[in-house]
Amino acid sequence: MSDAANGPASTTWTRGRRLGVDLGKARIGVAVCDPDGILATPVATVRRDLKTAGEDIPSDIREIAETAREYEVVEIVVGLPVTLSGEEGPAAVHTRAWVARFADHVSPVPVTLTDERMTTAVATRRLNEGGVRGSRKRSIVDQAAAVEILQQWLDQRRR
Repeated sequence: MSDAANGPASTTWTRGRRLGVDLGKARIGVAVCDPDGILATPVATVRRDLKTAGEDIPSDIREIAETAREYEVVEIVVGLPVTLSGEEGPAAVHTRAWVARFADHVSPVPVTLTDERMTTAVATRRLNEGGVRGSRKRSIVDQAAAVEILQQWLDQRRR
């Protein structure tokens, strides 16, 4: 697992689809980009499965791993929740633990962590500006946040 939370990873760009993941407490947003890494688009919202480490593979991990195979992704980018000052708290620790378990199920596809500060707020604002309200917004805000995470990561690569 590489960690781009403090800036772009030093890996060489490989053409191919990337999967973006916004890990929430109740739901996980999933997005994918085109093979040239230009545009991220929403894919799905997956309900969290909070099984502990000793139990079967959680259904959320299985479902997202299957989505990664379906899209034949070359990399998976997961948002790392850090505070506005850049510190890692309990949510980041939880995300790192989930990613470590998830990475085992998508290997050899690399999983990269990236700073997700403000992505949910940006996604919510954009949905509001687009006139999306109420239960419809709740059902797609996680996907929109995954799009923001992946799109920001892609944009950093082009700089």
